[in-house]
Amino acid sequence: MTEVSEAQPSPAERAAAFADDDPHLGLTLGGGGAFGAAHVGVMQVLAERGLRPGIAMGTSSGALAAAAYAAGVGIDDIERAVLAFRWSVIARWTFRPRWGLLDTRVIEGAILRAMGRDPLIEELPRRFAAYATDLRTRQGVILDRGPLSVALRSTIAVPGLLPPVKAGDMLLADGGMIDNVPVAATRTLGAERVIVVRLHARWENVRMMRTVARTADLVEDPSVVLIQPEMEGMAQWMMSDVGRLIAEGRRAATVALDEAEGF
Repeated sequence: MTEVSEAQPSPAERAAAFADDDPHLGLTLGGGGAFGAAHVGVMQVLAERGLRPGIAMGTSSGALAAAAYAAGVGIDDIERAVLAFRWSVIARWTFRPRWGLLDTRVIEGAILRAMGRDPLIEELPRRFAAYATDLRTRQGVILDRGPLSVALRSTIAVPGLLPPVKAGDMLLADGGMIDNVPVAATRTLGAERVIVVRLHARWENVRMMRTVARTADLVEDPSVVLIQPEMEGMAQWMMSDVGRLIAEGRRAATVALDEAEGF
């Protein structure tokens, strides 16, 4: 995340900046650790083509990128932040582990430095939600209200590594355990057409047949553009391939959008 600038736009300037957004176009960004850098390349291509989703939904690292977009952070600033990203921005080792080896409360400081405060999701200039899993009910949860930091800490909480977040009666963790590309959840926010970014590699093991079926359904759905960057040979948990991942996101988005109709 980038540092907040001292000069803040007026309410009128802020409204004008998002007047061209499409309120019925959604952007769904899947999780995948460092693979999430590919989302930057996708967003660059969308901006170049004048595609401005008014709704952004994400899981795990996809939620981090979607939140930056929904907050109105410029794509150049997002790229700089991703190129400089270190895992210590969102999690640090704790000597008092409880349900996880790392402490994600540091993400609150990152948001404060980037935005000057920890905003409520409903205050963001674009519609945003993070997708998480309630470990108690094993159901997916759409986090579209409340502090942004709570939603992001929840959706990135990989069990055993990053601690789940208690919110009311819920115990929230990584949404990828239920749905790593929550397209249906994006539609509940008002999206009629959805640009979906699924992070994968050809060599990955598909653990559930329903994943294959859902991907096939998305390919056949005329209201969906499915973008699938290819991550083969790139690091998922180190930041050494960020530049290549951004470039691959650009390539995959260009191919998918060139083939799409109605977008």
